[in-house]
Amino acid sequence: MSNFFEIIMDIIGWLQIVASPFLIGLGIGVLIYFSNQNNTNLIIAIGLAILGLIIGIIWATKIWKTKGSMWFVSQVSATPDLDNLNTIDNEKNSRQH
Repeated sequence: MSNFFEIIMDIIGWLQIVASPFLIGLGIGVLIYFSNQNNTNLIIAIGLAILGLIIGIIWATKIWKTKGSMWFVSQVSATPDLDNLNTIDNEKNSRQH
């Protein structure tokens, strides 16, 4: 049962990794299309969104096969600057007294 949850979490991480380049391509495509709304710009915008999706799929699959998608997402979401925040605050308080 735990293997099932690990697979589900890896799929969610994979989707998060895919979403990043896709949304960037989609955003650039939307900017291009809405700057001048014609068929050529629509085709370019759709092409950029599809390109972002393809890059996202390739990148997410590569990460999933090497280290695991949840490992990557957790490393990206980590805030190492805040890990020692409590010890720094305690040192400042002890110096003031």
